Amino acid sequence: MVLAALTFQPDVFEVGVDLFGISNWVRTLESMPAWWGAQRTALFAEIGDPQTDRQMLMDVSPLFHAARITRPLMVLQGANDPRVIKAESDDIVAAVKKNGVPVEYVVFANEGHGFTKRENQVEGYGAVLRFLDRHLKGRQAGAR
Repeated sequence: MVLAALTFQPDVFEVGVDLFGISNWVRTLESMPAWWGAQRTALFAEIGDPQTDRQMLMDVSPLFHAARITRPLMVLQGANDPRVIKAESDDIVAAVKKNGVPVEYVVFANEGHGFTKRENQVEGYGAVLRFLDRHLKGRQAGAR
């Protein structure tokens, strides 16, 4: 949601912190294995089928509109995430950096989708706090 917020409402937020987030709905849905069965079918029905709804999925995927992201971004990603594969984060980070926007990227080698290890929770949320301090501390609300 953070990537979508920064992409499609770029003037609303001062910064964004993306934790394990989707940047490309087409790839995310295509990467779901067939053995996910009912869950995969339900997601295709709710969000879209990458074969029949490809253009709509591209239209709502932040990656394809990354030039709209103008605010500092932090991305946290698990290297072993089976739901939102690391390539999702790699690509959005590269696309946003290409536009000269400050981006911080933290990858956890021993995590999947979310923080399961205490040390990664401490490191990850500590990094988020430092990022927010760097970009927001001492600023008036709404001041740019």
